[in-house]
Amino acid sequence: MRKRSLVLASAVLMSAAMCWVEVSAQPASAPAGKEPDLTLALALQIAESNNATLRATQAQLDAAHGARREARSPLYNNPQVSIDRTRRDVPQAGLPTDRRWEWGAGITQALEIAGQQGLRRDIAGASLTAVQEDIEATRRDVRAEVAQKFFRVLGLQQRITVEEQAVRLFEGTANAVQKRRAAGEDTKLDANLAAVESERAHNQLAMLQEQRDDAAAELGVAMQAASRILPKVTGDLERGLDAGLPNVDDLLATASSQPRLRSLTARVDSARSKLGLERAGRYPDVTVGVNVGREGSMDARERLTTLSVSLPLPVFRRNDAAIGQASTDLTQAQIEREAARRDLDSQVRVLWYRLQSLKQRVQRLKGSVLPTLADNEQLSLKSQRAGEIGLLELIVVNRQTLDARRDLIDALVDFQTTRIALEHAAGRVPAEDQGTQP
Repeated sequence: MRKRSLVLASAVLMSAAMCWVEVSAQPASAPAGKEPDLTLALALQIAESNNATLRATQAQLDAAHGARREARSPLYNNPQVSIDRTRRDVPQAGLPTDRRWEWGAGITQALEIAGQQGLRRDIAGASLTAVQEDIEATRRDVRAEVAQKFFRVLGLQQRITVEEQAVRLFEGTANAVQKRRAAGEDTKLDANLAAVESERAHNQLAMLQEQRDDAAAELGVAMQAASRILPKVTGDLERGLDAGLPNVDDLLATASSQPRLRSLTARVDSARSKLGLERAGRYPDVTVGVNVGREGSMDARERLTTLSVSLPLPVFRRNDAAIGQASTDLTQAQIEREAARRDLDSQVRVLWYRLQSLKQRVQRLKGSVLPTLADNEQLSLKSQRAGEIGLLELIVVNRQTLDARRDLIDALVDFQTTRIALEHAAGRVPAEDQGTQP
């Protein structure tokens, strides 16, 4: 009788474990009338539309476009027009005072003579490029963050599925052993062992549900989702697992195309042009003017045309402060770009080695550990039928199987988050952006 009961419990454990494998391999479909599951593509789309940081960065485009339009004007300094009218009273001996009305009009234009106009256009163009690259970098930052949080939620959901199976397995075993103990066929130790495993499974399930809720809340914040409660996420934790790892040298070569580095390069170009502009400011602007007017009495009216050229002398003020500040800004921009480049190279190498290790871990778990544990389940069933093992050994075998599935899910989540971080650091288009549809 005892053997039949434990054999039945083993069969229940085996069938439930096989059921978990089939269920976890198929994506869940939304029941009719309920909100559809949240896919990765849909999460990225919502985040890109709603994220406040991305929208704030995009708002800087108007200022950059305005500065470029202003820099493209034919002359930086506007012309000045002057008009004057003069009343002149000329006293005459023995005659009434001769009152004359005279007028004059003129236009002056300040001309830059040291190439400031071209330098100003270079500054505006580089600044616009930097803003555009900042927008792309922010967009990729947001998408990478959302994708990583998405896979964390997906991994916790699959862990919950494992724990729900564990709860049913150990709870069924505990109930069966409790009945047999009441009938005097099992010992109190067997009942206690089964009860402890059942309670541990319940506690593990509750803890994972709390972690899932926290991770879903973090995903909602990153997405800036309107709903406070996110629907169930659905996706593939093994995305990209079968693809070969890119060569680390190729990743380092493409890292220079990372939008953040392109933005820093544009800012260096802008700072260099600004330094040239400030140095050109030592050369004074030439102001050219033309004036016309009428003077004299009505019977001897004179028409005057005056051409003027003025040039300030840069004797005391030679724009040294602005040149020094521009030189400092250029040096700081170059240092920031070089530091970012070195950090990216180091980050790419670290992430690549970690991704390689995680892929090997996943392959070992899938190719060696889980099949071995499946054999152990078969062997334990045969041993149970032969009366060679008891409840304690049966619990150990099933606990090892559940632990291996937990390890596999955790390794897959780490693989996905590391893969996303590596693609992001290397400036590559993520797999999530390659033809993924919501």
